[in-house]
Amino acid sequence: MAPEPGLATDWETSDDGLVWTFNIREGVMWSDGQPLTANDIAYTYNRVLDGGPEAATWSSYLTGVQTVEAPDDTHVVLTLKEPNAVLPLLPIPIVPEHVWKDVTDKEMKSYANEPSDDAPVVGSGPFRLVEGTAGGSTYRFEANPDYWKGAPNIDEVVFRVYKSEDPMVQALIKGEIDFAEGISALQVKSLENQDGITAQNGDSPGFDEIAFNTGSIDTETGDPIGDPNPAVLDPKFRFALNFAIDRETIIRTAYQGGGQPGTTIIPPAYPGYQWVSDDPDAFAYDPEKAASLLDEAGYVVGDDGFRTLPSGKPIGKLRLAARSDSETSVDVMEFFKEWLADLDIQSEVETYESSKLTDVILEGTFDTFEWGWYVEPDPDSMLSYLTTGQLGNWSDSWYSNEAYDALYDQQHVEQDQATREDQVKQMQEILYNDAPYLVTAYSSIGEAFRSDRWACFQPQPDPGGIWLIQYGVQNYLNVRPAADAGDCGGLENAVGAVTGTTGSNGSNGGNGGDDSGEDSGGNGAVIGVGVLAGLAVVVGGIALMRRRSTVDERE
Repeated sequence: MAPEPGLATDWETSDDGLVWTFNIREGVMWSDGQPLTANDIAYTYNRVLDGGPEAATWSSYLTGVQTVEAPDDTHVVLTLKEPNAVLPLLPIPIVPEHVWKDVTDKEMKSYANEPSDDAPVVGSGPFRLVEGTAGGSTYRFEANPDYWKGAPNIDEVVFRVYKSEDPMVQALIKGEIDFAEGISALQVKSLENQDGITAQNGDSPGFDEIAFNTGSIDTETGDPIGDPNPAVLDPKFRFALNFAIDRETIIRTAYQGGGQPGTTIIPPAYPGYQWVSDDPDAFAYDPEKAASLLDEAGYVVGDDGFRTLPSGKPIGKLRLAARSDSETSVDVMEFFKEWLADLDIQSEVETYESSKLTDVILEGTFDTFEWGWYVEPDPDSMLSYLTTGQLGNWSDSWYSNEAYDALYDQQHVEQDQATREDQVKQMQEILYNDAPYLVTAYSSIGEAFRSDRWACFQPQPDPGGIWLIQYGVQNYLNVRPAADAGDCGGLENAVGAVTGTTGSNGSNGGNGGDDSGEDSGGNGAVIGVGVLAGLAVVVGGIALMRRRSTVDERE
C-alpha cells in the first residue's frame, strides 16, 4: 500500500521540493507496437492540467504542478509552484499520445475506445482489451506478451457481470466461472466447505456512508438547484442523526457480519491518518441523545406527532435513496427509515440503479443516499472529494467548508509527515461535526475462487486484505494454475503457495486439472470484480465458461 517504481524506475527531487525528475523505463511498448516514452506521460499529465474532463478525477495528484515536460524519451520533469505531499504517488493511467491526440475534450466524453477490426484497444498493461463495448455483455482481455514486467502466467481474462449473486455463486460451484467477487458474508460461509473452493471476507480499504444533500448549487452562478429538504441543509440536524444509527446492527444484519462499524472517511487500513475521537461515545447508538440534540436545534415534535423545522413548518418526508443493485444499500436505508421514525421523523426509501442515482445526485434532487468509496494509499484524493472545488464533479454531498478547504490545501503541501497527519485528522473532525457523511461501515469484500484450479492470490493489505480488486495489477501477474503454484514466486502469504490436496478454505485443493464439466484442454480460472461481477480466465487459449452481461459500480 505504498508507491514503488513502475514506469518510473526512480526519481529525484530538488531541495525545495519544487522540481521532480522521473527516470522512465526504456523498452516499454504500447500494444500496437509503438514505443511508450516520456512524451506519452507528459502528454497525459498535460491533458489533466488543461482542465478538461480528465481533471475531475486526476487533478488532485498534480495540484501545484505548473509544467510537465519530457526533455527526452526517458525523463519527465514536473515543476511545481508549491510542494506536493502526495508525490511520488502518481496513479494516473498513461494514454498513448498517437491515439488520443486526435480526440478532443468534447469528443472524449463519447469516445468509444473499443476494439475494432480485430485490433485491441491500445494500452500498455499486462492484458489488452480485445472484445467488449461500453454497457456490453462481455469484456475479454488477452495477455500482453510484451508487458514490461513480463508476460502473465495466464493467457486470457474474461469479465462477466451477474445481476444477483446467487447465480454467480452457483456458476462458481458448477465450475462455469473461476472467481466470484462481491458476494455476501453468508455466501462466503456457505462456500467454506465446498470442495475445491476457497472463500474469504477480505478487508477492503474503503467505507460506506449515508450522505446528505448539504446544499446543491449551480456551480457557475452559485444559485441553489434541486430540491433538498431544508432540514438536511442544517449541520446540527445531520449531526444529531449520527446518534440515530445503530452501526452494530448494520454490520450484523445488512452486512451479515462482514466488516466493522464505520467512523470516519479514512479507514483503519491507514492508522496514521485516521482520526479517533477523545469521546468514546462519539459514534454510539444513542437515540435519546439524538432526540435531545434535535430538540436543542429547534426540531421539536409538533401537534401532529412529527418533528418540525425550527421555523415551525413540518419537515415532511425525507427521501432516502438506495441503490437497487445493492441489497445492502436497500437494507441500510430501510433501517435508517425505522430509526428516523423512532425520532418522529417521516421518511421513505426510494431505489435507483447506480447510474441513475449519479444523475439524481448531480441534479440535487435528493435528501440522502447510501453509497461508499475506496480510499487510495494516500488520503489526499478522498479528502479532495469533499472540497468546494469538487462541487459538480466528484462531490456527491455538495459539501463546502472554508476551514476544511484551507486544511486540505495545507496538508497537500506539508512535507513533515507528523504535521500532515494532524491536519488530516483535523479535517475528519470537521466532517464529524458538519456531518455531510455519516460513515456506517468499513465493509469487507466477499470473494471465492476455484482453488482446485488456481493459486497465488496475495492479499492487499497483506495480511487480511482482498485478493482481486486491488491497487495495482499484482495478482493478475501472480495468479497461476494450482498445479504449477510452487512457492508462488516467493509470496509467503499467497493462497496456495504450497501445493497439496488439503481441500478448500485456505488450501489450493490441489488437483489443478478439474474442468468441472467444461470443455477444456487446459486450466482455467474465474475472477470477479465489483458487487455483481464474475470473470473468467483462460489458459492455453481455451475458454472455460460462457459470457454473461456486465454492469459498472462507481468505485
